[in-house]
Amino acid sequence: MRRYAPAALAAALLGQRARRRWLHLIVGGALFMPFWMVGTLLMGPLLDEGGMFSGGLGVQFGAYAVGLPLVAVAALFPLARPMAVAAARALCGVPAERLADGPARGRAAKARTSGWFVLHLGAGALVSGATLALPPFAVSVTALPFSPALRASELGRFWGLDRPWWDWAALPAGLLMLVALAAVAAATGTLLARSAPRLLGPSPADRLAAAERRAAEAESRNRLARELHDSVGHALSAVTLQAGAARRVLDAGAGADLEFVREALTAIEETTRRTVGELDGVLGLLRRGDEVEEGVGPGLDSLAALVRGAGPKVALTVSGDLSAVPETLSREAYRIVQEGLTNAARHAGGEPVTVRVEARTEAWEITVENPLSARPPVARPHGGHGLRGIGERARLLGGTAEAGAAAGVWRLAVRIPR
Repeated sequence: MRRYAPAALAAALLGQRARRRWLHLIVGGALFMPFWMVGTLLMGPLLDEGGMFSGGLGVQFGAYAVGLPLVAVAALFPLARPMAVAAARALCGVPAERLADGPARGRAAKARTSGWFVLHLGAGALVSGATLALPPFAVSVTALPFSPALRASELGRFWGLDRPWWDWAALPAGLLMLVALAAVAAATGTLLARSAPRLLGPSPADRLAAAERRAAEAESRNRLARELHDSVGHALSAVTLQAGAARRVLDAGAGADLEFVREALTAIEETTRRTVGELDGVLGLLRRGDEVEEGVGPGLDSLAALVRGAGPKVALTVSGDLSAVPETLSREAYRIVQEGLTNAARHAGGEPVTVRVEARTEAWEITVENPLSARPPVARPHGGHGLRGIGERARLLGGTAEAGAAAGVWRLAVRIPR
């Protein structure tokens, strides 16, 4: 809906945004007071005038001129820019992404921060002084036509200049003073809002730090996604496989191998209990906002339980001494085997699966093999991420990962140099 000119003018001068920016200027004036007081202590003796509050205009403006360089120096402290950015975001209406976070880094950023403080506190001091002094004066001028006492006062004599008919001109003049004050405050607030991105915006060092922070956060999220995918995905695949095998045995009716069913149910119980523990650990880190550290989670010492839970057709072969494997590698190797078994459950179709973990002199090698089933694997709606996760884990450790079908066998081979 189209706004009328008076309404638009009133919103520009006294709307919520204008009031917030006016308040921002008053805050700047309040912050300037200590620097102005120091200036009056220095300028009073030099000009041989009164003290802090009794000196003339020379002392006041001299103190103002002395205070501005002190403001520029104070802006070099580390907390200066975060405080200025917080105030600009809250009161100036500047979008958060256009302002920098944290202390200023580098000479250019510190110089721009000093420039902002000089502009904010300097303009704020002038607007604050006008806000304190002008409204009472404007109200008194507006009341001149209605108050004989005011007309007889020094203000009335100054205004009337021995022309009584001129008293009625004081009414619009006083109102115009108030409008002019609001206009100056709105214009100054707009100037500050437009200057904030240039003076408080991110420098190249800030952008680099922000990019590094986003990369670290993305890596943490990716690591968390890998943990959840490998743990929960393997558990669901293993439970599905064991439950399906138990159902087929029970469907055989009389003479069913109940011992096999019992083993399948035990494997399901162990797998779900272990997975719930792993899930609680990862979600606990997520609730606390911590990063998923490389040393969190099961390692190769839990490999036997992992293979046992994957079903009776999974065979594990271990060569070499695994006790000397570093904790990080032990944990990543466990996850690689876990995801390899999950992938084999999709491709093997109940065929035997062989897992080999070899600790050689020059490298650690992990191999998962299974015959390809005549039945095609169940397709996922959005594709799988397991093999990509295995490749990421291997590359983080400086190794390689290869997976594919050849001669009727699906083979996953991971090699990590020592």
